[in-house]
Amino acid sequence: MRCPLPLARVAILVALSLGAAPSAVVPTGPTAAFGQVPGFGQVPVFGQVPGRAAPAATAPAVSQPPSLGQPPAANQLEPLPSTEAVRRQEAERERLYEELASEVAALERMGNLVKRVARLVRPNVVHIEAHKTEESRGRRESFEEAGSGVLVAIDQRLWVLTNRHVIKGAGPDQIALRLSDGREIRPQQIISDVNTDIAVIEVTDDGLSPARLGDSNRVEIGDFVLAIGSPFGLSHSVTFGILSAKGRRDLTLGDEKIELQDFFQTDAAINPGNSGGPLLNLRGEVIALNTAIASSSGGSEGIGFAIPINMAMNVANQLVRHGRLQRAYLGVTLDPDYTAADAARAGIGSPGGALVKAVRPGSPAEQAKIRRGDVIIRFGGRTVENDDHLVAQVGLTPVGTEVPIVIHREGRQYQTKVNLGQLPQ
Repeated sequence: MRCPLPLARVAILVALSLGAAPSAVVPTGPTAAFGQVPGFGQVPVFGQVPGRAAPAATAPAVSQPPSLGQPPAANQLEPLPSTEAVRRQEAERERLYEELASEVAALERMGNLVKRVARLVRPNVVHIEAHKTEESRGRRESFEEAGSGVLVAIDQRLWVLTNRHVIKGAGPDQIALRLSDGREIRPQQIISDVNTDIAVIEVTDDGLSPARLGDSNRVEIGDFVLAIGSPFGLSHSVTFGILSAKGRRDLTLGDEKIELQDFFQTDAAINPGNSGGPLLNLRGEVIALNTAIASSSGGSEGIGFAIPINMAMNVANQLVRHGRLQRAYLGVTLDPDYTAADAARAGIGSPGGALVKAVRPGSPAEQAKIRRGDVIIRFGGRTVENDDHLVAQVGLTPVGTEVPIVIHREGRQYQTKVNLGQLPQ
């Protein structure tokens, strides 16, 4: 799976096919009548005595069509539908039209709802243009890259929430922020985290307001969603779709690996330039931050990924308050080859949890009596799906939190509590 890709060119291919078939007319000329030799008299007919007149031939009877203006014969008339039959047909057509109007009205109401959400949230979405400089083979290369962001409030200050890869390599004076009404604002400071691909940009403007945030924990597969962003630099574009899946992990973002992952998947069209823009529910609330696509062409193929807003805001709050993400620390090494099939053979059941390969001495896990070979199946009241899921849950839990853990050991389940420490630098 490759995702996401840098800005690509938009190509439009038009194919025209022209052609005409020739027609031909074949001329014909006069020929001699059958039984007549050219230049001679009449040839006698077989069985006729010469000098006597031949009996008149009787032509077969041919049914002639009625003359113009003459009514057809009675046996050529088609029966006309009765007045009652016509009335029933018209009534049935009218009923079908009414059903169609009712169904279209429901679709129009949905369309009007989408329009209202787009009008409501577009002023909270920011188009980002970053002027970047990179070194390649000893040469410095400059280029422009477009992305998106959404206005959020943190500690009574206004910030643009976006992806780190959108502004990576550009300083505050190399970034331009454009609003839906055409105004441009300049960033005051930028803070980012490589482990989650989250960045925040502080802005000051009395005329701006933050977007309303939803609860991404309440989002369900199949929910309708809207994506707003700048695909291929086309700012404040709106697309529509559904939430296709949750809990997508182990994605590679270009040359960098995002360590803490828990992506939503959507079929709303997301292209290069949508990164950092909001994914919305039909209440106009931000539920995720569009981040990546899986694509073989460089454009949308119906598989986009977005960071849940609860996770994104957790990171953003720490970046604003501490200047960096303070990752919690459990102190175990997990087995990446452990699968749900292994869990089923051990009698654990789906989804299987995370298998502990080793416990670091003096770690919070050792203090909680966790041992090698234990399978952690619940963390903080949530079912553990796999090793990546546990890593994300631990990393985003506030340092110093006491968390209940359920483990599977030698066919039995045990509960313990762990006090999470801070990940050593």
